[in-house]
Amino acid sequence: MSEIVMEQEVAVPLELHVAALSESQKTCKNVKGFTSYAGLSGREGKLLVCVTGGNSYLGSHIVKELLAHSYLVRVIIQNQDDFEDMKRLFREEEMNQLESVVVAKMGDLDTLCEAFRGCHAVFHTSSFIDPHGVSGYSEQMAFLETEGARNVIEACGRTAYVKRCIFTSSLLASIWNGNNIDIVVDESCWSNEEFCREKKVLWLALGKTKAEKVTWNKSREMKVKLVTVCPGLLMAPSFPNAHIETSLPYLKGGQVMLQKGMLATSDVKKVAEAHVHLYEAMNYGACGRYHCFERIIRSSDEAIKLETELKMPGLLSEAQTDEIDNNNKLSNSRLANLLYRTSQRLSCK
Repeated sequence: MSEIVMEQEVAVPLELHVAALSESQKTCKNVKGFTSYAGLSGREGKLLVCVTGGNSYLGSHIVKELLAHSYLVRVIIQNQDDFEDMKRLFREEEMNQLESVVVAKMGDLDTLCEAFRGCHAVFHTSSFIDPHGVSGYSEQMAFLETEGARNVIEACGRTAYVKRCIFTSSLLASIWNGNNIDIVVDESCWSNEEFCREKKVLWLALGKTKAEKVTWNKSREMKVKLVTVCPGLLMAPSFPNAHIETSLPYLKGGQVMLQKGMLATSDVKKVAEAHVHLYEAMNYGACGRYHCFERIIRSSDEAIKLETELKMPGLLSEAQTDEIDNNNKLSNSRLANLLYRTSQRLSCK
């Protein structure tokens, strides 16, 4: 593990290239059990990449970031209703830039193999969090997420051209170690599965931990190059604008995270940028896990602001009698150093 350094934030400026098609230029077709809503295709000189969960808050930002980098993007969603969610998240011209939108279940390995065909890499962001915030996250969802992750890596390995996967995990997969030992929590740390299971509410932490471990084991078996991104609580670009639907399951155990100085937030746009930069950095040897966050909630005032934004007073601050640990024990230096090297490399071109 690299030496721990001060937290850094490096942003590489990006430019959005917009193209548009008329409605008559779009098609809808069935291919071996899945549905594809086709947009632009046949653009020469552009690598085709695939994003699962393109109708999610983070997935949609990753798609937009890839389009801004001139990639040809295929989006995978789990059912046709998700296509309606996509149309609310993307402008019409952005929808028209997509190579296709494919309906494929994460539990159907053969369909995933078909969906990944021709893609250079897969960005697996798909999660079983209810995008409308109704059902939350359960132990069964943790199981489904783990099996879905296993199938994605298996499909990457079986598909001749796909040998890279950029997997979205979570800081929750690192911070719940079940003890009070003062250690630096970096990418070498893993959450304790038994501890998460025993607490009965840390199902998202359990699901992310199990799913990420499965991807690492399966990627070695299938010889798939893998990087995993572990973001904190997803936020809109300006704090404390949290994304409510993804915040609720993340903040189970939030009072303990706050007390221990482990409640970190991540600007969703910067997380999307990190996914793309890590994919490109794989050409230069990037591998392994990367914690991705911008700030750690350090005060009760910040916690109350976050509660107010979520319209859930007391979620974090209620019964908060212990002093918040303000020692910097949560590290994101590995990603910060990589982004710095990336910016230096780009500035030399």
